[in-house]
Amino acid sequence: MRGRGKSPFPLFHLEYEKCRLENEGGMNVEATSAIDVKALFNLTYGMYIVSTEWEGRKNGQIANSVMQVTATPNTVAVCLNRDNYTWELLEKSGKFSVTVLEEDVPMTFIGTFGFKSGRDIDKFASCNWARGLEGTPVVTDHALAWIEARVFNRIDVFTHSVFFGEVLSSSCLKQGCPLTYANYHLVKKGKSPKSAPTYILNAVK
Repeated sequence: MRGRGKSPFPLFHLEYEKCRLENEGGMNVEATSAIDVKALFNLTYGMYIVSTEWEGRKNGQIANSVMQVTATPNTVAVCLNRDNYTWELLEKSGKFSVTVLEEDVPMTFIGTFGFKSGRDIDKFASCNWARGLEGTPVVTDHALAWIEARVFNRIDVFTHSVFFGEVLSSSCLKQGCPLTYANYHLVKKGKSPKSAPTYILNAVK
């Protein structure tokens, strides 16, 4: 049996301990001194739009934490901040789409889906979109491919949730180079919103 408050993942124990101490009203600076955030910047990410709809309300957001989990059946996982409007709708709808963005996507387009809230604007009013086999909205502008999935599990991790989905439909729209976070950060000089897991990397030069 694991001890109270101990992380099951040793590599992340220091960060886990930091959060535990903060929640208990204490803070051990030495517990986090071994973490070099620049090391996290070496992790590779794509740049995607995750979309969903609930009771006629559509929304999508930029996400970089998207991955395929299994091939039989085909499953994917997306990670969203629990304060985001997309999270709120997806938690109710149970279905989502992933748009794989091309490298040449303009920054204004990323700005709409990455730095504006669907609570304030209709993001789909200014882009081309379609519906997947199960009716999920799919952004098709600047898209290389898209995937539609139904949620079968969710794991909450501090500020975020990881949604696991079984793929319902998917399609390749055109050939090209997919946008990566490295390209967005180093070439396009883009930043991450505060709700993104990579927000801390904004300070990395």
